[in-house]
Amino acid sequence: MKFIEALKLKNKLFFLFVLITLALVFVGVVGASYINAMKKNMDSLYFGSLVPVTELNEIIHSYRNGISDSIHKATRKEISPLQASQSIEKSLKYIDKTWKSYSQHFKSEDELAYVEYVDLEIQNTNKSFQTILHYLQNGGEASKISLNTVEDKIYKLQGIIRKLINYEIEVAQFERKKFLNKYQDIALNIGLTLIFVIVAVFVISTYVFKSIQQDHTKLHTIAKKLKIANKKLENTSYTDSLTNLYNRRYFNHIYERELKRAKRDKTYITFMMIDIDYFKQYNDTYGHIEGDFALKTVSKVLKDTLRRPSDYIFRLGGEEFGVLLSQTNESDSASLARKLIDAVKSRGLKHEKSKVSEFVTISVGVVSCIADDALEDEVLISRADEMLYKAKEGGRNRYQITTNVTYAKTINM
Repeated sequence: MKFIEALKLKNKLFFLFVLITLALVFVGVVGASYINAMKKNMDSLYFGSLVPVTELNEIIHSYRNGISDSIHKATRKEISPLQASQSIEKSLKYIDKTWKSYSQHFKSEDELAYVEYVDLEIQNTNKSFQTILHYLQNGGEASKISLNTVEDKIYKLQGIIRKLINYEIEVAQFERKKFLNKYQDIALNIGLTLIFVIVAVFVISTYVFKSIQQDHTKLHTIAKKLKIANKKLENTSYTDSLTNLYNRRYFNHIYERELKRAKRDKTYITFMMIDIDYFKQYNDTYGHIEGDFALKTVSKVLKDTLRRPSDYIFRLGGEEFGVLLSQTNESDSASLARKLIDAVKSRGLKHEKSKVSEFVTISVGVVSCIADDALEDEVLISRADEMLYKAKEGGRNRYQITTNVTYAKTINM
């Protein structure tokens, strides 16, 4: 270290150049020895991708044969409600275990975003089947279970998972093909790259010495700009790119903060879960471009209706939205839910496949209560989801509101 400290700046740069050159030569030699190993491992990586594909297929199989078949058999009285509930419970545990195993595999950033979306859909679907499970365990009659609803949920989730399976296969095939096409050029490119880098390092080192003083001022300016850019990037990371609403990530942050504030002040807090009715059929009929337009339209209605600074609107995923309100009692929350439903319908977006209206409509699940220390963190989300489910069961294009876990009030529009 003393030897380096004793060198002048020019000598330090020259010493650095020699050190980098030797390091690059060493890297080149080692890299060449690993190229063949990389090629041999490529097939292993390719066929290794069949493991997550198998896991995803097993999840689909569990929904179809483990849950759907059990409910159908119970409805036809081929098995008892107890047997059906045991089969459903076993399947849900297996699905959860298999999905966790799949999620632990390496995912690219692009794939990770879709995996998070699939994870949310699986959680929502499993909540619905948990409701059926509890119903059967408590002596409910299987004949009263809506088989169409069960099949719709499984069909929708199956399509989502199929897209993920196709993505896994396509990525593996694409990466292997790309690697094999470039393999012959890698050795030559390494040599040329090393020569270029060595020359570039020498030229850059000379230039850096001459421009250190000039760059000092520029670096200070760039640091300020970078700070501003990072702030903008942080804001962007909290926003859904399609609708410009807050995204699920920001919801998790705001939900925790507002709930703590409401508990501290002992004030009202309201959470709404909103879903576009028959949105899959809308996409199938009009295409994804029109589907995106419908999402943007609903988002604009939400923003135009909820204008208070304390009103937070989120796109939670797909056609599902969330609204978090503070200091809004049950009556005002119900009035806002009704206003949102009327406003969306009044936009007049044609929806010929809807079973409730000729226009696009929404269903809303609402929870409104005074927060206290006994209020559990997840109860607003779970109860709002239950209210949304009941609003859909009641015919959609309506809302259902509750103030606690035991009392619920249905509103027909």
